[in-house]
Amino acid sequence: MLTSADVDAWAITYYSERIAREISELPVGIFAGYLRLLSALKQHGPDLGMPYSRSLGDKLFELRPAGREGIARVFYGAMQGKRIIMLHSFIKKTQRTPPKELRLARNRLMEAQRNG
Repeated sequence: MLTSADVDAWAITYYSERIAREISELPVGIFAGYLRLLSALKQHGPDLGMPYSRSLGDKLFELRPAGREGIARVFYGAMQGKRIIMLHSFIKKTQRTPPKELRLARNRLMEAQRNG
């Protein structure tokens, strides 16, 4: 039976099977943090705000999961129709996000938007 929460929930998709696999292979503690944040995304939508997520402009966001092993970033985009697409993930090793990681996520979001 559908509840009102199910009807209002945001749908989560992945740019590719590879991205889904890479995210699922994050270290255990970080992946647990990702799953908690994923639940919040489904319920509240893409802009959870700091310290959970951050808007990077043009409907691109970063999810900020952490665990005892460190921190990761999972880039995702807000799509039409209450859909969120997971685009790219990486383990964060420096204070700043490497430009190549951000560029890859932006390119994937543009491609996903073009393809509907």
